Amino acid sequence: MAAATKPNHDYHILPPSPWPFTGSLGAFIMAIGAVGLMRWNKGESVLILGVDVAGWGIFAIGLAIVLGTMAGWWTSTTRESLHGEHTPVVKLHLRYGMILFIASEVMFFVAWFWAYFDAALFPGSAVEFSRMDLTGGVWPPQSIETFDPWHLPLFNTMILLLSGTTVTWAHHALLEGDKEGVRWGLILTVLLGILFSTVQIYEYSHATFAFDGNIYGGVFFMATGFHGFHVFVGTIFLAVCLIRASLGQFTKERHFGFEAAAWYWHFVDVVWLFLFVAIYVWGASPTTH
Repeated sequence: MAAATKPNHDYHILPPSPWPFTGSLGAFIMAIGAVGLMRWNKGESVLILGVDVAGWGIFAIGLAIVLGTMAGWWTSTTRESLHGEHTPVVKLHLRYGMILFIASEVMFFVAWFWAYFDAALFPGSAVEFSRMDLTGGVWPPQSIETFDPWHLPLFNTMILLLSGTTVTWAHHALLEGDKEGVRWGLILTVLLGILFSTVQIYEYSHATFAFDGNIYGGVFFMATGFHGFHVFVGTIFLAVCLIRASLGQFTKERHFGFEAAAWYWHFVDVVWLFLFVAIYVWGASPTTH
């Protein structure tokens, strides 16, 4: 009977799962909470079915559901891998999925670069409403004191470049069966990721411009801030890989989870190089148009 019911194909037919529903529910609650927060910041109350959704409470509930979904879903995926349910076809599709995800992230950052260069190359554009008033016809705007690119930004660049070498070291160690090399490579990469985030927070605390009220602050904090969020996510991703590697869950033949984390981390490194050159170095030199 068991042989008769065994699938005769390489595809992984998933059993019913609650995670798509809980993930959608959590995202929906987070959206309501975010709208409530934005309205609350303007001194307005937001009532839905007679309940005031302003404040952090609703958003925190949605975030907790999303994080729980992520933990549960990825734990299920890891368990499927350990039980041999990830056939070669499934592994190939996982790789395609990760590649498409990174491609979507590339386009996400393209939008912020587009916004930045549109304002930087045309600070005196008469087409854009009140842009001349906000920039003074120069970039950076006259009232903006930019960061010295050869100080903390350069230090953070060196941190990320070094972290790219340590994660590559860990990957090659895994392929060679060097468990200690994998462990120390991942430990160093995680520590460097934490250091990068710490330096960026310190840098933000010393900014002479705010997020709102000017074009430069808006695009600067959105572009570098979202990159910082990606570094935070990648650090968690690699920390989980460190735990899995310590538990012996990766082998030479089965370690896509690690590969996906390494791809993601290299993507984060490349984006930062573009940010460093475009925003910190090129953007620090006043230009008129």
